[in-house]
Amino acid sequence: MAEKKFTEEPEEEMTVTLDLDDGTQVECVVLTIFEAGERDYIALLPIEGEEAESGEVYLYRYVEDADGEPSLDNIEDDEEYEIVSQAFDELLEDMEYDEDIDEDSM
Repeated sequence: MAEKKFTEEPEEEMTVTLDLDDGTQVECVVLTIFEAGERDYIALLPIEGEEAESGEVYLYRYVEDADGEPSLDNIEDDEEYEIVSQAFDELLEDMEYDEDIDEDSM
């Protein structure tokens, strides 16, 4: 019996262009959309520039309107930001743990 290998086509990365307060634009890749405190948030990683080199991640509120059109809102409250930041950190830890498990099972 011949062995079959399935290769998964890499998914195209979703990107977002952010217009910053200083008038500059930053192209970011969408890392994930996640829930924290009964709201949805999005984590964005800049693709180029100083922010990309530092590994800085931008966190925003993520909302879809009735037509499914996404929009991003700033997180204005320090308490909300702490909740979102902690939820994102936990998500990263879980992803690293899952990767460790997958590597161990090979």
